[in-house]
Amino acid sequence: MPQLLAINNENPQQRYLARAAEMLRDGAVIAFPTDSCYALACHLGDKEALDRIRAIREVDDRHHLTLMCRDLSEIAKYARVDNAQYRLLKAATPGSYVFILEGTKELPRRVMHPKRKTIGLRVPDHPVALALLDELGEPLLTTTLQLPGHEAPLTEGWEIQDALSGRIELILDGGQCGTDPTTVIDLTGTVPVLVRQGRGPLEPFGLNAK
Repeated sequence: MPQLLAINNENPQQRYLARAAEMLRDGAVIAFPTDSCYALACHLGDKEALDRIRAIREVDDRHHLTLMCRDLSEIAKYARVDNAQYRLLKAATPGSYVFILEGTKELPRRVMHPKRKTIGLRVPDHPVALALLDELGEPLLTTTLQLPGHEAPLTEGWEIQDALSGRIELILDGGQCGTDPTTVIDLTGTVPVLVRQGRGPLEPFGLNAK
């Protein structure tokens, strides 16, 4: 049964953040609230934890995972970003977006799309997510906590605990978190392409809803 810690969404308890960061460094898979919905996360360098997340989601290496970063400077370290892309990112971060970008050599090959060498990147707008990233001191490898066969992401700590007993180690429970996923925008081409419409508005990108 994963440990469940009731975390304050406005002022996250430092001891809980420290515990989560320690467990992530030791190979844990955790769940925590974001500005869209709950996410699963592991340490970027942990292959076993990455494999566990893919098994939970029942996705293969062609499914884009998301590198959750503290700010734009971290995104620029892990993704190739030109001036036009940077202006779009600056206008829309932090926020409920994932941007598909070409990865740099700073990323392990196993976390990128095997053919396109791309990855999702995002800067969340949620106190718990940002505080956890700050405590860890590096990005997190994440994915939406939506289980196979479920129409929407899990949104309560207790239901995550029941559904993932024995499969993850920790839940930072911030209460009901919403079920709208991030908006996913592919920025690898000459113009932004909408991959998935979610919580983030489309106006900054001049896109129309699907």
